[in-house]
Amino acid sequence: MGDLYTIEVETIEGERTNLSEYKGKVLIIVNVASKCGFTPQYDGLEELYRKFSQNGLVVLGFPCNQFGQQEPGSEQEIKEFCRLNYGVTFPMFAKVEVNGGNAHPLFEYLKSERPGLLGSRRIKWNFTKFLVDQAGMVVARFAPNTPPSEIGKEVERLLAGQD
Repeated sequence: MGDLYTIEVETIEGERTNLSEYKGKVLIIVNVASKCGFTPQYDGLEELYRKFSQNGLVVLGFPCNQFGQQEPGSEQEIKEFCRLNYGVTFPMFAKVEVNGGNAHPLFEYLKSERPGLLGSRRIKWNFTKFLVDQAGMVVARFAPNTPPSEIGKEVERLLAGQD
């Protein structure tokens, strides 16, 4: 399916880019939503980002309205909500679909590299988290109910260069 870093994305401000600027970084890529039971995970994601960004971690948030219509707002509304309610400073992107015929190529790639339980390619809900190492390899997939704090040890291990 190609190289993670060549996949085109759109920032929450509407700028087209690709993921090449994140080469050499540890990434947590997550589909997010503002009106979800897991929305408080924004706090934990931001905490990880602030704690480890100087060492090479970047959290990438992709709003998704496919699960229970839990992300109905515009990009501007999403950006304001995240900033005001959770102090989000990590990069956020335009709304995407993660399943089905209109699934974003990034999430198609992530799902093919790291299928879910029993080999499922579907993302089951908001706040599914993918951990990517510095070489662009998808090394782990975490369920929506896995709090970001539980990913911290894996992040530290990758940042220390321990595979």
